[in-house]
Amino acid sequence: MDSVSLSEVTVMRRTHLGFMHSFTQPFSGVTISPKFCHSKEVVGSRAISSSVSSTKSQYVYGESLAATADSDYKMNGLTLKNRISSVKERLLLDAFDDEYGGVVVDHGRLPSSPTVFTSMLQSSLSDWRRKGKKGVWLKLPVEQSELVPVAVKQGFEYHHAEKGYVMLTYWIPEEEPCMLPGNASHQVGVGGFVLNQYKEVLVVQEKYCTSSNTGLWKLPTGFINESEEIFSGAVREVKEETGVDTDFLEVIAFRHAHNVAFEKSDLFFICMLKPLSDKIIIDNLEIKAAKWMPLVEFVEQPMIKGDKMFKRVIEICEARLRHRYCGLSPHRLVSAFDGRPSSLYYNVVDDDDPSHSNCTAEFY
Repeated sequence: MDSVSLSEVTVMRRTHLGFMHSFTQPFSGVTISPKFCHSKEVVGSRAISSSVSSTKSQYVYGESLAATADSDYKMNGLTLKNRISSVKERLLLDAFDDEYGGVVVDHGRLPSSPTVFTSMLQSSLSDWRRKGKKGVWLKLPVEQSELVPVAVKQGFEYHHAEKGYVMLTYWIPEEEPCMLPGNASHQVGVGGFVLNQYKEVLVVQEKYCTSSNTGLWKLPTGFINESEEIFSGAVREVKEETGVDTDFLEVIAFRHAHNVAFEKSDLFFICMLKPLSDKIIIDNLEIKAAKWMPLVEFVEQPMIKGDKMFKRVIEICEARLRHRYCGLSPHRLVSAFDGRPSSLYYNVVDDDDPSHSNCTAEFY
C-alpha cells in the first residue's frame, strides 16, 4: 500500500482516535509535535519530506522518531513511511479483489463496533474509488446485524438474505450503469407422475390448500432443495409425501410462470417416475391422504378437466405411455468452463437402433 505524508498521520489520528485503542500498541494519549504538521508529500515518488527542526528525535504514538539524513524518520528501527503505511492498512476493511474488478469484504474480520465500522467503511470506499474498483460485496453475519444500518446509510443496497447473513452491494462508478448480478430470480419445483402396472396414478390430498382445491387429488409436488438435482428432488418429494420408493425416468414437461411467490418466477418440472414399492405411508404434517387412483378417474376430476394446462400435461403423459412422445433424461457431463460435473437433460433417438433411445423405456 502507498505511504502517506506526516500531515495525513495527524488527520488519521484525530479521526480514528477511538479505533486506535483496539491495537496491540496504544496510539492515543500522546501529543504529536506541531512541527510534523509542516511535512508535505512529494508527488510521484511518494517519499516523505519534512522541515527538520533542531530536535534530534520526536515521538509519535509513544514511539521514538529519529530523523535520518535523507529526511525519512526512524521509529523503533523502521522508517516512518513504512510504519504509516501499516497504520493506514489497519484503518481499511480487509477485502480481496474479485475477477470482475470489484472487491469482496472479508466478513470474518469485521470490527465489532459500529462506530469503528463506520470509519473503516468510509475510508475503504475512498480507497477503492481511488483504485478504480467497481462493485463491492459486503456480507454481514446475523451476529453483527447492527452494522446493517451503517452500511445502508453509506449507500449500500440489499441484495439477498439467508438465515445466517444479509448480503449488501455497492456500485462505485457513478458514470457507469451497475453491472452487479441481481438476486436469484426463480424458485424450482417438481411434480412426480408415478404410474403402476394397473394404470393407477399415485395421488395426494394436501392438508393445507386453497378453498378451490379442497378435495382435489393431485400429483405429489414440492420444491427442489439447495444444490439438489431435479431428478433426486422428484424422487425425494414422492418418498416424503407418500412413502413410495421410485426411480426417476425423465422430465416430461416444465412450466415457466412469473410473479408466483415473493414476486419471483417459478420453474415447475413434471417428472415421470417408476414405482419400486406400493405401500403408502403419508406425511402427516403436509398430507391429508394419499392413494393409488385409476388414471381415467384421475383425469375426470372437474378441476383437472377444467384446467387447460394440467389437461395438456396428462395428455403428454398418456402419449409417453404409448411411446408417441419422449421426455428428457439427465446425463452427467463435465464442462471445461468450471471442470465440475453437471446434469444435461436431453433425449436421443438412434435411427439405426431405436432401442438405444430412452424413449423406449417402460414405466411399469
